[in-house]
Amino acid sequence: MNELRPKLFDVLKGYTKEQAIKDIISGIIVAIIALPLSIALAIASGVGPEQGLYTAIIAGFFISFFGGSRVQIGGPTAAFVVIIYGIVQSYGTDGLVVATIMAGIILVIMGICHFGSLIKYIPYTITTGFTCGIAVTLFFGQMKDFLGLKMESVPSEFVDKMIAYGKHITTTDLTTLAIGLLAIVILLIWPKITDKIPGSLVAIIVTTAVVYFAKLPVNTIGSVYGELSSSFPSFHLPNVNFALIRELISPAFTIAILAGIESLLSAVVSDGMIGDTHKSNAELVGQGLGNIFSGLFGGIPATGAIARTAANVKNGGRTPIAGITHCITLTIILVVLMPLASLIPMTTLAAVLLVVAWNMADWKSFARLCKTAPKSDIIVLVATFLLTVFFDLVVAIEVGVVLAAMLFMKRMSETADVNKWKYLDSPDITPGEAEKLVDIPHSIRVFEITGPLFFAASEQLLRIHTGNRTKVMVIRMRSVPAIDASAMKALRELTEAAKKKNITMVFSHVNEQPYSVMEKDNFIEYVGKENFCQNIVEALDRAEELIK
Repeated sequence: MNELRPKLFDVLKGYTKEQAIKDIISGIIVAIIALPLSIALAIASGVGPEQGLYTAIIAGFFISFFGGSRVQIGGPTAAFVVIIYGIVQSYGTDGLVVATIMAGIILVIMGICHFGSLIKYIPYTITTGFTCGIAVTLFFGQMKDFLGLKMESVPSEFVDKMIAYGKHITTTDLTTLAIGLLAIVILLIWPKITDKIPGSLVAIIVTTAVVYFAKLPVNTIGSVYGELSSSFPSFHLPNVNFALIRELISPAFTIAILAGIESLLSAVVSDGMIGDTHKSNAELVGQGLGNIFSGLFGGIPATGAIARTAANVKNGGRTPIAGITHCITLTIILVVLMPLASLIPMTTLAAVLLVVAWNMADWKSFARLCKTAPKSDIIVLVATFLLTVFFDLVVAIEVGVVLAAMLFMKRMSETADVNKWKYLDSPDITPGEAEKLVDIPHSIRVFEITGPLFFAASEQLLRIHTGNRTKVMVIRMRSVPAIDASAMKALRELTEAAKKKNITMVFSHVNEQPYSVMEKDNFIEYVGKENFCQNIVEALDRAEELIK
């Protein structure tokens, strides 16, 4: 149960006034960073600007309060934009709420079942592939607002989107483009001046002031979305039916996996920055509760945000109090200053996301993997990337995981081998034992199996052939670390075929896991416990005894 105990309860012991001040200051700074990002990510996801803040407030609070990291900051992230946009287009806002709550439930179950360590089994090639794919999709998804194109809506499919952009490219508004370029210049130059104030906030203040006082004809949040609500989010239960749940189970599972991967990756990175160790299962529970309540209060999917978490650490935050302060600060901003957000130019938010998309894509790792990785890994990497861009993230992750698993099983099956045993090639045989093993009677045949025996490698057992004079067959298994039910079935069939020919099977050096499987399968009893020997010398002695 300690693994599920929130980190907040652990760090409050010995909590000092000095640290409380640092946490509060850090929380306020992180809230300022999160403000423009939350609004921009919500708009890019196809929902209202307020929903980004609702997510950062509600989900952020539960992630900090119940999570397993000292410094994790939760909220909407760029990784979810693609999948959220697709869900909203297909199922509407209620469908998104249902998918978000379902994903939260899946995350809570994963945490309770101690699946925190299993996230690491998602291959690096898949995470790199879909991250770069998301970056490309997010980048090109901002072109309408960044260029000020005169088009009603943007298609969700990448190819259709690019075709639509091509048809409307002549409607580019130069004033809008100029404001967007000004925002990008500020975003690129400001971090070189100071990192105390986030560049995104400076870009928003400057461009909003320019547009407002110069009365430029540029689309703003207010002109596109109307008056923004400054009230605290209210509890809302969506319309749910079994058919909708069945259709959304796959997107919900993808959201849960994404949230789990990104939050635990963020927790690992922050652990290295503060010299601490997070609780992965508590973190999954916190993420799950955050998404459940985010959905119930009108928010969108959330996870641990690496950039905001790193900013929290750099500004002195060391406990979840900083994350909770960040939520309180955003609530105050929502209630007091939200009407002012309607003045923010849409092209500025698009510029912020263009820079986010550029920074999130790890193209160096992508190129390095394409040059150095095995062909099977390159196939998974490129397939995941292309599927994310041209289809959707759900398909990309499902196909990527299945493809990676199949290629891995193929590689593992190639490591399994069955050969006629040659004692001269065995380094574990001593000279004295070798002298004893020189003359093995023709009626004894010895085979050695190497590598794990599972369903993809079970056919290797068919390589074992008995001669006409064979009376005893010795199977050496010292290099078999594991065996599964399919291979066990093949081994039983081999033994049954040997019995029909009056051949006795003797096994040498069966490891713990294979022996346990054989025992449960009653294979030990079927063969005879006396025919299982600790090493090859004992096995051959037993074989000679059977011949006599």
